[in-house]
Amino acid sequence: MLFGSSVGKKVLMATTGLILVMFVIVHLIGNSSVFVGPDGINAYAAKLHSLGPVVWLFRLVMLGVFLVHIWLGIKLTLENKMARPVEYAQKKNLRTSYAAQIMIYTGIVLLIFVIYHLFHFTVRVTNPDISNLVDAAGRMDVYSMVVLSFQKFFIALTYVIAMVFLLLHLSHGIGSMFQSSGLNNARTLPTIETVGKWIAIVLMVGYVSIPISILVGIVKL
Repeated sequence: MLFGSSVGKKVLMATTGLILVMFVIVHLIGNSSVFVGPDGINAYAAKLHSLGPVVWLFRLVMLGVFLVHIWLGIKLTLENKMARPVEYAQKKNLRTSYAAQIMIYTGIVLLIFVIYHLFHFTVRVTNPDISNLVDAAGRMDVYSMVVLSFQKFFIALTYVIAMVFLLLHLSHGIGSMFQSSGLNNARTLPTIETVGKWIAIVLMVGYVSIPISILVGIVKL
């Protein structure tokens, strides 16, 4: 079987990684509607909820993709360790980086964060006092829920730290996707790596701007 081989697993991991990166981009675009004001993000949330079961089906598919990606990352890491049970006496990492070396750890941290994020804003059980607010139009008041959440320093800090881990993971992961898929070469690799790092930086800045803007009072009720 293709996906039973190491190459197949890498290709599948690259594919699930690409799907997740696209989701992270789209999710940021949607979340950025908080800067428009209450009507922006509340209308966006209402539109999603109007899709009914389709939204939950999409969420389940994305969760499945994320879990497969994590499982493949762990499996490939263990296989690499088993293939070389004895460490080199003198190890030199010629084309690697700190972000590459800790990919498995940043991935696990992001898994924990995603679980927390789902409980926070999707299942809405971590902050029950602000989870069922309704705006003047009778829609779920997502704007107030987001602002009241990130006005709490610990919650804002948790999200900022998680986005730093996202930066570390994507700064290597985006370039690695093309390498695993065999879509790069020695000439294009430096460009792909640079573009990947800049995409990771832009995504981190975009996501971090939301809790920080709320925490310092730029976005408020």
